[in-house]
Amino acid sequence: MNEEYDVIVLGTGLTECILSGIMSVNGKKVLHMDRNSYYGGESASITPLEDLYKRWLRVPGTILESMGRGRDWNVDLIPKFLMACGQLVKMLLYTEVTRYLDFKVIEGSFVYKGGKIYKVPSTEAEALASSLMGLFEKRRFRKFLVYVANFDENDARTFEGVDPKRTTMRDIYKKFDLGQDVIDFTGHALALYRTDDYLDQPCQETINRIKLYSESLARYGKSPYLYPLYGLGELPQGFARLSAIYGGTYMLNKPIEEIVVENGKVVGVKSEGEIARCKQLICDPSYIPDRVKKVGEVIRVICILNHPIKNTNDANSCQIIIPQNQVNRKSDIYICMISSAHNVAAQGKYIAIVSTTVETNEPDKEIKPAMDLLEPIEQKFEGISDLFSPTDLGRESQIFISRSYDATTHFETTCDDIKDIYKRMMGSEFDFEEMKRKKNDIYGEEEQQ
Repeated sequence: MNEEYDVIVLGTGLTECILSGIMSVNGKKVLHMDRNSYYGGESASITPLEDLYKRWLRVPGTILESMGRGRDWNVDLIPKFLMACGQLVKMLLYTEVTRYLDFKVIEGSFVYKGGKIYKVPSTEAEALASSLMGLFEKRRFRKFLVYVANFDENDARTFEGVDPKRTTMRDIYKKFDLGQDVIDFTGHALALYRTDDYLDQPCQETINRIKLYSESLARYGKSPYLYPLYGLGELPQGFARLSAIYGGTYMLNKPIEEIVVENGKVVGVKSEGEIARCKQLICDPSYIPDRVKKVGEVIRVICILNHPIKNTNDANSCQIIIPQNQVNRKSDIYICMISSAHNVAAQGKYIAIVSTTVETNEPDKEIKPAMDLLEPIEQKFEGISDLFSPTDLGRESQIFISRSYDATTHFETTCDDIKDIYKRMMGSEFDFEEMKRKKNDIYGEEEQQ
């Protein structure tokens, strides 16, 4: 503890562990502490199942006989999938953290329309056969997809009279004469927007999001999403291992007594009477409540099922998006489902997690359309989390606080936060090349031979 560090990181959530890994690869001396005895913070995977019961139901009762062995379970507290061509996969590949993890493709992506769920078409053949749209709508949608695929922001010939920085997405939908249902599933199941605010923004961002979806889908075919075996808790551990290989020091179970600030700038962290000194500090909102503000709430319900979700072709894993217009809301409802195929549940069991941004005083009613799709439910654990955003951006204090994990089921918003913190800390744009492992590092596994 009694040493001088470049960076101290508090909390082992995914955002913190990735930043810790990047800083270590960049040659900074890093100390990483967590008051918990496990990795992952808010984004942990809980095992055994008994611990989930204790955490949620507040009773140390025994788990139901029908649940199998508690050790067979790894239940994510915050459900998310990785886009196959998204930023997090890029970070994993550049840092070679992929060598510590195994991934499986999620079997299908579905969208809710008029009380039923439909597969999001993943190929031209599926699009033509899909009952999401009528025949003429399909032709127009196909033209739109061809336009998106050919669109290149560096080549004005691909714009077809559109100004990507000024033409709104609403105008693009008009250009292709797409109806409301198609707009709903394009904006929410392909571009993955949570609300309809994007309609009046310049179209470039949306077109790039749909391209990301299509490219991710093209990589593996079934869906654009990947998920790590043994749960999302493996991700922070992979980046923690990267940091350790580059000399990062880790301490779990470490109570944090005080963040020491002198003349408005962080100088260290006090724990168990000792002070570790630092030039910069990274932490999650729970470590410094007086420098964050509440910006909303997310309700998440973890449901254990003994059957796949109906109308998903008995998929072992899937995502279902309920666009807000379909249920008269302002933001979407998400369902992520995984199973024993991912080593996160006992044989024959499925974990479905429903999440959405809270909009009323009756969040239970808000998620009812999603819960109805999952019946019958064997066991459920419900929680409402506050969403925090930093009020101190760290320019003076050199304290850099991450944002809470939102309701989205992908990691793109988390990666945006990582890039934003990096830029504020380093004073330069985030560059994936900076994450490349140095050729002369010793891989962890070689050390042990």
